[in-house]
Amino acid sequence: MRGAGTAAGLVLGGVGLGGCNKQSESGVTVKGAEEMIAYCGLNCTTCPIYLATREKNPKKQRREREQIVIAIKKYLGEEKRVEDITDCDGCKTQSGRLYSGCQKCQIRKCASEKGLENCAFCREYPCEKLSKFFDSEDKEGVAKKRLDAIRDSL
Repeated sequence: MRGAGTAAGLVLGGVGLGGCNKQSESGVTVKGAEEMIAYCGLNCTTCPIYLATREKNPKKQRREREQIVIAIKKYLGEEKRVEDITDCDGCKTQSGRLYSGCQKCQIRKCASEKGLENCAFCREYPCEKLSKFFDSEDKEGVAKKRLDAIRDSL
């Protein structure tokens, strides 16, 4: 995928898939039992791939993954197959399933290697990788607002 990108795996919520960035009314909720904030500031629990992973109905899960494939083509210009949309337990998973885009994410790699909860805790915030992600894939600015709110609360 492109840019800093694929930052929190499949960041299509920021460009129209209706998942990753449509997280809370304010878009800046810092804490909450229902949220799993990725290193880049997205909420994994609202990511379409995370949601498809949890879908118990195989037919519905396949339809959800078909929609993800369509969105990847439309917003990122990449050809994927339904089978390419692997299960994901969230970008911070250590031993669980992780979407292939998350595995390649340079933001995830950097923050994980530094042992950070998320990028808001980094002394270099916002770094070049994260800024590129904000510019290219966080179109609504939800991830940035969330990280800014976390950083302000430190």
